[in-house]
Amino acid sequence: MKWASAVSIESDTASAVGEVVSGASRALDGGTLDLAVLFVSPHHVPAADAIAGALEEELRGAVVLGCSAGGVVAGGREIEQSPGLGLTVASMPNVSIRPFQCQMEDLASIGGTEDWLAALGVAAPPKGLILLPDPFSIDAEAVLTGLDSALPQTVKIGGLASGGSQPGENALFLGSAVQRSGLVGIALDGDLRIESVVAQGCRPIGEPMFVTGSDRNLVRQLDGRPAFEVLQELVDVLSPADLELAKHSLFAGLVMHRNREEYGPGDFLIRNLVGVDPESGVVGIGGLVEDGAVLQFHLRDAATSAEDLRNVLQRHRDESAGSPCGGLMFSCLGRGAGLYGKPDHDTQVLRECLGPVPLGGFFCNGEIGPVQGRTYLHGYTSAFALFRPEKA
Repeated sequence: MKWASAVSIESDTASAVGEVVSGASRALDGGTLDLAVLFVSPHHVPAADAIAGALEEELRGAVVLGCSAGGVVAGGREIEQSPGLGLTVASMPNVSIRPFQCQMEDLASIGGTEDWLAALGVAAPPKGLILLPDPFSIDAEAVLTGLDSALPQTVKIGGLASGGSQPGENALFLGSAVQRSGLVGIALDGDLRIESVVAQGCRPIGEPMFVTGSDRNLVRQLDGRPAFEVLQELVDVLSPADLELAKHSLFAGLVMHRNREEYGPGDFLIRNLVGVDPESGVVGIGGLVEDGAVLQFHLRDAATSAEDLRNVLQRHRDESAGSPCGGLMFSCLGRGAGLYGKPDHDTQVLRECLGPVPLGGFFCNGEIGPVQGRTYLHGYTSAFALFRPEKA
């Protein structure tokens, strides 16, 4: 298995396509071209059909997958706020790569496993799915819930297309076709291992508490007290620096495995706070919660996000045998240079932890990745899919 990645910052679309095809193919060093993953900045979206046609001509035999992107990751760089076109290619012997596409109405009547397999065009549950939904036309959380129920052992990872500000402005690439809505993806099976790494970039404050009163996404009580009252007491004792963070970067973390006595990084699913009501004492979060859940408030800043990313990648390195052959990165539009104050941060940390892994990806409107065995739609996260042969 071989992977290679190339990026172009040329503003001329034809020149950019030629540059990445030449660079990625040369770096692949003669391997059979099986998969090509493409991400393009909004600058190039008006020429999406021409890009698809050019890639069909240049990359014959490869399955092409991609979408528009608010920022492009490829060739060891993260291109934001400027023209960018990234291409990541792979030679994957003895691996089945099955492309699929669907619209939300196609999924409305899907029930069990057989229906989902038919929608994906596969006969048996694959090892992994790479998913690129359009956020304006696909209910990604509903899709992930259905896929997890039907295909619990399949790794699901990806990101919501970005760059467009209204329906029809995003572009989804699959083969030689371009869609402006729906979902595109690939199902992967055979001689490969897909390893997921999800960095949510938060640190806990206060103590874990039991949810003792809830209504869907509303937390009414924590440890038997009004949730807002508990939150207010916590905020009152924060340091000046953390108090400033809490004004815009305060989150709720839900413990995924409640039977543990201590909780650490990776044990929480991070969700936004969507509102508070001092009068009723209710705190609203961006996800469903139930009585008996364990909740701890979290903060996010650049230093915490960087430390969390390094920790999860180092943990993955320590638990894995050797470096992956290649990878895909799905990172939030709220990360990148806007968070860290410099470009290429997450890409560089991955290289420092795992070596010079060929990496492609983009800055998403929402990141798809598993936490403790269940797949979620995240925000402010970097989710990685790392690939290696199963039989290596």
